[in-house]
Amino acid sequence: MTNAPSTPAPAFPHRHLLGIEGLTPLQILHLLDKADDEVLVSRQVEKKKNVLRGRTQINLFFEASTRTQSSFEIAGKRLGADVMNMSVASSSVKKGETLIDTAATLNAMRPDILVVRHHAAGAVHLLARKVSCSVINAGDGAHEHPTQALLDALTIRRHKGTIEGLTVAICGDIVHSRVARSNILLLNALGARVKLVGPSTLLPSGAERLCVETFTDMKKGLEGADIVMMLRLQRERMNGSFVPSVREYFRYWGLDSEKLAWAAPGALVMHPGPMNRGVEIDPEVADGPQSLIAEQVEMGVAVRMAVLETLAEHLPNA
Repeated sequence: MTNAPSTPAPAFPHRHLLGIEGLTPLQILHLLDKADDEVLVSRQVEKKKNVLRGRTQINLFFEASTRTQSSFEIAGKRLGADVMNMSVASSSVKKGETLIDTAATLNAMRPDILVVRHHAAGAVHLLARKVSCSVINAGDGAHEHPTQALLDALTIRRHKGTIEGLTVAICGDIVHSRVARSNILLLNALGARVKLVGPSTLLPSGAERLCVETFTDMKKGLEGADIVMMLRLQRERMNGSFVPSVREYFRYWGLDSEKLAWAAPGALVMHPGPMNRGVEIDPEVADGPQSLIAEQVEMGVAVRMAVLETLAEHLPNA
């Protein structure tokens, strides 16, 4: 009597993408490999696929967004989904409806994928427990922004060939940044050396638990960096004075050509956007030959296509 062949475990077994935390290196690489394929699709004249044909994708953004929301919309439509952007500014949330009630209302509409951005950390995890569809975290407070970290990793890998062994300096307002947290988790998982650089008021406490090095001196922080990732000052999340002035901030921690020369030769510059030119980055650097900022936007669509297509494998009747 022979045993029936066992079904191989899926490469990405999760029904949701709520964060980088909890993903294995192999699962991260699976998403990056699929995103590489999606880049080719996006560069074709015919950009349409039918992976999500007949499926409904709702983009639920409680915070304003340009790049993330539009790239999720483009990604869903390129995969054939029916995409709805829900305007929270004109929704029942403004009339006092709770997040749980919003979840119940949306769930009754039977969407297949819900893309959520919320100002409160953990809100997306709560929604995921209350709906029957797949949920993607498009940024929750200062907690995580997984697809941004994935598109950053894809951009780096396409230029450097690998992430393992690279030194990445993440500079600026780290304490308020969900992008920084997701990038730290992903880069550590794939074997990079991560350095956090900024004023002491904007560096997270207990950073040693994140397996990173911290620097308040920009020159020491950028030394040997293959990638310099700048972050904007998130004044909307600041309660109090974290920097003396914008002019002083740029003088000590804003990236210009002189400071970029402190990094490794040929170091590449990144920024998740939106940029504050002349605050955390000089226009000459942002638009210069070492900048990958425009390419990050292109990779954002590819990564979000890859995530949507991967999660679609777990939908009913997939």
